[in-house]
Amino acid sequence: MALSHKIRLEDLIEIEPITDNQKKVFDFYKKDYSLVLAGSAGTGKTYSAMYLALEDVLDKNTPYDRVVIVRSIVPTRDIGFLPGTEEEKKDAYTGPYKAICTELFDDPEAWTKLKNIGVIEFLSTSFIRGMTLNNSIVVVDEMQNLNFHELDSIITRVGRNCKFMMCGDYYQSDFDKEKDKQGILQFLEIIEQLRNFRVVEFGWEDIVRSDFVRDYIMTKEMLEKNGKI
Repeated sequence: MALSHKIRLEDLIEIEPITDNQKKVFDFYKKDYSLVLAGSAGTGKTYSAMYLALEDVLDKNTPYDRVVIVRSIVPTRDIGFLPGTEEEKKDAYTGPYKAICTELFDDPEAWTKLKNIGVIEFLSTSFIRGMTLNNSIVVVDEMQNLNFHELDSIITRVGRNCKFMMCGDYYQSDFDKEKDKQGILQFLEIIEQLRNFRVVEFGWEDIVRSDFVRDYIMTKEMLEKNGKI
């Protein structure tokens, strides 16, 4: 189906950071650092990363051609348990990114338009081996649900003219095995030694989704800390 129009930089709504840590993200990004955005849900980590990435990719004066979103798409790490083709399997996990694009462009077809013109791509860790990502802004989402091997595989795909961002909460892993849970922490020990990376830690004060979500997360984390749940 033909698109009604191609999405341009002018179609992207202008976003300003709300919290101090969101401001840090914007400032570090503009200084060409790769980023790790870590912390509570509802703090705008993925939203901010996608906004900054799309703003850069749609600017003809940058070397970036596309935004590549990478995540694991099933807890078992095996895409084969889902029915359908590879694309159909991946589409089951693109909902959050479609919603962000809809909001950023005030257009319910934004994701499809961006995908059809090659500006945005969704990749599963199951299919990233052997690739080289050039001229790309790579956004690794739900980083806490990737083991060390997967994280290592992703970052070693990064080629020329790339930026790299990771989003997630490494205290909220879906892994059962402790070795897998520790993978993100081991990976970050390496990342923190790299001069072109900055880590931004988001806390309760950064939760902007709603007061309801902030109260829930604060209560849950306090009870966890006191061993009550």
